[in-house]
Amino acid sequence: MMSLTCSNLEFGRTRWDFAACGCSSNASTNRVTARNCGKGVLQNVNRRGGARRLRCCRRDAGRCRVFSTKTPEAFLNGVAAGPPPVLDLAEEEKGLPSMSNMFEVVAEDLLTLNKNLQSIVGSENPVLMSAAEQIFEAGGKRMRPALVFLVSRATAEIAGLKDLTKEHRRLAEIIEMIHTASLIHDDVIDESDMRRGKETVHQLYGTRVAVLAGDFMFAQSSWYLANLENLEVIKLISQVIKDFASGEIKQASSLFDCDVHLDEYLIKSYYKTASLIAASTKGSAIFSGVDNGISEKMYQYGKNLGLSFQVVDDILDFTQSAEQLGKPAGSDLAKGNLTAPVIFALEKETKLRDIIDTEFCETGSLEEAIEIVKNSGGIDRARELARGMADLAIENLHCLPPSPFRLSLEQLVNYNLERIK
Repeated sequence: MMSLTCSNLEFGRTRWDFAACGCSSNASTNRVTARNCGKGVLQNVNRRGGARRLRCCRRDAGRCRVFSTKTPEAFLNGVAAGPPPVLDLAEEEKGLPSMSNMFEVVAEDLLTLNKNLQSIVGSENPVLMSAAEQIFEAGGKRMRPALVFLVSRATAEIAGLKDLTKEHRRLAEIIEMIHTASLIHDDVIDESDMRRGKETVHQLYGTRVAVLAGDFMFAQSSWYLANLENLEVIKLISQVIKDFASGEIKQASSLFDCDVHLDEYLIKSYYKTASLIAASTKGSAIFSGVDNGISEKMYQYGKNLGLSFQVVDDILDFTQSAEQLGKPAGSDLAKGNLTAPVIFALEKETKLRDIIDTEFCETGSLEEAIEIVKNSGGIDRARELARGMADLAIENLHCLPPSPFRLSLEQLVNYNLERIK
């Protein structure tokens, strides 16, 4: 059985405690500084000629497309905006608990949020407003604002608050606006025509309007954030928007790079997915007025939950069908984005490196690479990585008193792991 160890990774403004799988069966994670990680990316860029142009062979197009590594390839993976949580029949069929059940204790809070989202977007420009509303109505489970409400209510009890403050509720709205803005840009970059069964903003209104709509929502959320008049939360959430771009740059500069390290993958995953979740949960605790120790634990909970979710999503990219995923299986690998299962598989399979180096221009090479990842043990090691981070997330909740809200936070961690059982 592979063991998991915690590795402290210095990076930028904070110190992270990652539970990460090492390179051998008794696995201990190398300690890597941000400088080394950054150097690895820069060495890759220089080795590949700075802003060299990468070839991405798309089988559906029947030819090789060319794009610059300076261009981001995808934004956050996550839950799209939409109406209040509803029962997910697909989850029930698989025996998974539904998110609607876990979020039932904050159902009224989510209902209020849905009513407020449309109004806070504003009405200065009807075209931009229509574009923003399109993705708000595209469905989803509102996971991020639900986390805000759950942590807010769990920590409010500690602080002796009888109800949520207006700052708690505004924070949830801001978080969902930021997430929605990132999804609009995501669809433009990925050239996605559909999101949750509906046409994407850029498909309906064109790329120009979609980009401007995303920019507008980032700006609008920043304005509401400033009006909260809490400098700590303003800094915390503002950093997330910067993290989005940093994650995209890291991903774009390491496409098809078989020398990418696990720590680099985790940093990128933090920037693209976990940063917003961690800021959401810590900001909630700050507005409850709890001490710094508890708010930091809530930050760590959000970070570890977000990273675990990302690793699970990356596993599902190999284990689920195209119908279940709503996109072709192995799509990240096809674009040259090497995730945890691939990184682990590369440690054992030299043939996989040879195939990836061709950028899948040969017929059947992508399918062969997917089979190698499945048969190499890479997926099993990625599962262990996700479980290790989930364990840390559960530990982070021990500072909270028992309550239905803490229980839901724990259930969300377990729900995520159930997706890969």
